[in-house]
Amino acid sequence: MPQQFEQSQAQQSAAQEDETLASVQPDIQAEDQSDVLDAILNDIESTLETNAEEYVNSFVQKGGE
Repeated sequence: MPQQFEQSQAQQSAAQEDETLASVQPDIQAEDQSDVLDAILNDIESTLETNAEEYVNSFVQKGGE
């Protein structure tokens, strides 16, 4: 009986660790994605600050396009 109790506790402990890892992993991924998005937005912002008119004109359609 004590062995079953020890196994039960070990299984519960392992399950709790798995749940903790599962909840932490998405937070880390979201943080990484947020950092990547911030870098992209900073790149766009710096491009617009230096040559906004040229950047916008690159999207303007020219006759027949």
